[in-house]
Amino acid sequence: MDTAPTSPQTVIAVAVAPARWTVDQVAALFDLPFNDLIYRAQTVHREHFDANAVQRSTLISIKTGGCPEDCGYCPQAARYHTGVDNEAMLSVDQVVAAAQCAKDNGATRFCMGAAWRGPKQRDLDKVVDMITAVRGLGMETCATLGMLKDGQAEQLKTAGLDYYNHNIDTAPEFYGEIVTTRTQQDRMDTLSRVRDAGMHVCSGGIVGMGETRRARAALIVQLATMNPYPESVPINNLVQVEGTPLHGTEQLDLLEFVRTVACARITMPKAMVRLSAGRQAMPEGIQALCFLAGANSIFYGDKLLTTGNPEVARDQALFAKLGLHAMQAMDGKA
Repeated sequence: MDTAPTSPQTVIAVAVAPARWTVDQVAALFDLPFNDLIYRAQTVHREHFDANAVQRSTLISIKTGGCPEDCGYCPQAARYHTGVDNEAMLSVDQVVAAAQCAKDNGATRFCMGAAWRGPKQRDLDKVVDMITAVRGLGMETCATLGMLKDGQAEQLKTAGLDYYNHNIDTAPEFYGEIVTTRTQQDRMDTLSRVRDAGMHVCSGGIVGMGETRRARAALIVQLATMNPYPESVPINNLVQVEGTPLHGTEQLDLLEFVRTVACARITMPKAMVRLSAGRQAMPEGIQALCFLAGANSIFYGDKLLTTGNPEVARDQALFAKLGLHAMQAMDGKA
């Protein structure tokens, strides 16, 4: 016997967030009819954000290749043959020039990434100079430099770093299938150092690595139950690179990716949810659904760390079609 359709009022009535999300609860979100899930996510989104504003961030690799880790998705791992060379670290002048160009193109946050297990002090000294210079342009700053030792987060905070990115990648029970050279707890320890130093946390994960839907739910729970949850949550769709162990993994259905974005928005209502890696391969309609599901941040520019990204002109055209506008800088709170 068919059941009566769920009304919007019914969806809102059951949309009260629990005090602490569980995997079963987030799995139930994933299982909702698509329209109901998107409606709920958009309702939550509008409670906290301008529904038509999207933050534009630019990401630059300040040190490419040669990483000793074995992350199965990463073309920068030295042990994989992906055509990514071990390059020298960029100069401060090169980074500042890239940041100025990004700002001129409408980006408000500038993210700097380095392929390290963790920074040595001599490298961190150079990064500190980069952060100070980019902040001098009036941009928010973010860095992803690997695992941090005691005292290093404080140095970055003193330099003016707004956000530290350190993704937890996937569900705890699936993590060992993707990375063996560090544990997920190592990542959590770095995030704790970042919090203790008084910086904002940028942390998310990658989907499409062969995980189950329940593992995607567990990833969301791991993020949403941090105290507090990250201010910025990148949701990445695996970009398969030949030479990495995950090349050839079955592609994730893109509507499942949209569901993941929606679940992130519902469980972390005040976070910036970033539509991150994999966007280049997404049709405009899927990207539009991601924005409807609560994504309100993108990487903006022609390239991420080593993989492609929709060019600026294409993004500007998409924004015009959807009536979206750039979010203004929010003093490190975006």
